[in-house]
Amino acid sequence: MADKFQAVVIGGGPGGYVCAIRLAQLGLKTACVESRGSLGGTCLNIGCIPSKSLLNLSDEFHKVKHLSSKGIEIGDVKLNLSKMMKSKDKAVTVLTKGVEFLLKKNKVTYFKGKGSFKSKNEILIKDNQNKETIIETDKTIIATGSLPVSLPGIEFDEKIIVSSTGALKFEKVPKKMVVVGGGYIGLEMGSVWSRLGAEVHVVEFLDHITPGMDKEISSEFMKILKKQGIIFHMRHKVEKIKKNETDAIVSTTDKDGTKKDFNCDVVLISVGRKPNTNGLNLEKVNIDLDNKSRIKVDKNFKTNLDNVFAIGDVIAGPMLAHKAEDEGIAVAENIAGQSGHVNYDIIPGVIYTTPEVASIGKTEEQLKELNIKYKIGKFSFMANSRAKAIDDAEGFVKILADEKTDKVLGAHLIGPHAGELIAEIGVAMEFGASSEDIARTCHAHPTFSEAVKEAALSVDKRAIHS
Repeated sequence: MADKFQAVVIGGGPGGYVCAIRLAQLGLKTACVESRGSLGGTCLNIGCIPSKSLLNLSDEFHKVKHLSSKGIEIGDVKLNLSKMMKSKDKAVTVLTKGVEFLLKKNKVTYFKGKGSFKSKNEILIKDNQNKETIIETDKTIIATGSLPVSLPGIEFDEKIIVSSTGALKFEKVPKKMVVVGGGYIGLEMGSVWSRLGAEVHVVEFLDHITPGMDKEISSEFMKILKKQGIIFHMRHKVEKIKKNETDAIVSTTDKDGTKKDFNCDVVLISVGRKPNTNGLNLEKVNIDLDNKSRIKVDKNFKTNLDNVFAIGDVIAGPMLAHKAEDEGIAVAENIAGQSGHVNYDIIPGVIYTTPEVASIGKTEEQLKELNIKYKIGKFSFMANSRAKAIDDAEGFVKILADEKTDKVLGAHLIGPHAGELIAEIGVAMEFGASSEDIARTCHAHPTFSEAVKEAALSVDKRAIHS
């Protein structure tokens, strides 16, 4: 007889495992099914965590190389890429084991294998030995994440033509690397390998990087990356990529129709991701998809089947780990009869380059499109004492507030610790705060957070240090 669960989560990534834990906390007999062999999904295994490890280590390497200009003489600095990769892998292993412990602690049954629908109340699990197990469930939550998208007719070999997965595993620093796509992932990975010694070229179809970001921040970001040595080719369309045994040629056409070829060691294709729904047997139970192959859900994350739900990258919205986590908690609470919700207007986005870039709420462009009148407050890190003291003063804080009510509508940061600083503004926005509320909150001195306070003061032209 098949094991019976009140809830089964298919997918053990940030959305899936968090959902499973919350379901168990709420008293439901819960199982989590994951095909990868380790928990944490793309984010923990081949995404957020290993990339942040390499971003940090490459930044430390770069800083150490230039310490002599600050009076610290340490001799020749050498890169041991093998050790760096081992450090990255260790961080991943520790964290994946930690997630597995959390499932066990919360009495979630963990199945290693590929989950698919046998019926609306039965899940078929096939392990890596092709052994099949069938479990019964009252509720199913699909949280299988996403996969990288390539260009038409071009396949990843993860050696010469790579996705972000391959870009995390190079055995040597490429001499020349072409990044196709000027989005978050491409710029993060390009930044890593640029700091480690690669000549990095970014080929982007649009006239700006980081689509959807506040244009002023995007422009400043590109200026800084150029200064760091990354070379940009805007409004270039990739026509084809020819792979040879040890290198590749990327053929492009620019806005004027001029053709240009880029010879390189590796090509990182970073043009987006797609929902990972293959192999779930969704057609068996007639689950509806939209025109982008995402699972259709209502405001409570319910599919067209009353006992099947979906969260994370397989549904509409930004493909972010923290968005999936919030959805996982919300859907668990809804299933348990509570009132879970996600405020999609206040989901931060962060790029973990040096400097970091962070955004929350509306951009200027969005406010103009919505015909909402707004005020702007800006403060440069060049005028922040902490940033100046440690010679990390590139960038600025920008706060957008309603012209009449002063309610904070959005914030956009580029600079040191922007990913941490954005949280303060997120809390403020969640509680409907005004720029005045932030401005009148005492901030410790000297801290980077004072730049947020000064930007809030600047909304009404009251900044003290600029």
